[in-house]
Amino acid sequence: MSWSGGKDSALCLHHALQSPDLRPAHLLTTLNEHYQRVAMHGVRAELLRAQAQRIGLPLHEVWLPEMPSMEVYEQRMSAALDALAAQGVRTSLFGDLHLADLRQYREQQLARVGWQARFPIWHKPAAELWAEFFDLGFRAVVVCINEQHLDASFCGRELDRDFLRDLPPGVDPCGENGEYHSFVYDAPYFRQPIAVQRGERVRRTYQPSPPAAEEEATDCYRAQPDPFSAAFWYCDLLPAPAGAPPAGPAA
Repeated sequence: MSWSGGKDSALCLHHALQSPDLRPAHLLTTLNEHYQRVAMHGVRAELLRAQAQRIGLPLHEVWLPEMPSMEVYEQRMSAALDALAAQGVRTSLFGDLHLADLRQYREQQLARVGWQARFPIWHKPAAELWAEFFDLGFRAVVVCINEQHLDASFCGRELDRDFLRDLPPGVDPCGENGEYHSFVYDAPYFRQPIAVQRGERVRRTYQPSPPAAEEEATDCYRAQPDPFSAAFWYCDLLPAPAGAPPAGPAA
């Protein structure tokens, strides 16, 4: 299971767990070596590990440089896949919804090493996915927004019905174009919720790096129209003290 810790991968895992022909056995996540956080989402590695512990699946961490070349990205992913293949795993699950070019990229890359890709929630209607998200008790915090699409006030908000109602026209409600990313702190298959508290909000910009930055972009950036010249706001989530309640709405 390609696991980002956000709502799409969480819903994808739910569908995979319900499927008679799928048996999720591992979680795999790319992380940023420089910041020690989940790539693009900016979530601390310790919170990612807390998710894996509550799900009850082993977590495989693929560590990448801050701006990896395609060569480095593919080398490290290949090493991770080889280790999983040695355990009998040959299928990777993804929570992608509509981006055909990203799906094709994943399928082609996996086929090169004898793997197949599966997309359990592909083309599921947004209304259906959100109904599942709320009705089944998923809970999440928005941890990253793309300034090209949303203003900073959306960063750190609870991912709830009010958040969806407040999205500007043209923003995909599922954030499929990279408008926002989230961290799931409770799910129906978690052993218990993860208590987190919101820290500081930070703005970061990404500029082109020669040569041909867009052509060398790894797949975790491909959903952005021009990711290397975009600005992002991140909400730093922190593990809450023992006994603290789950995140809840932002103050």
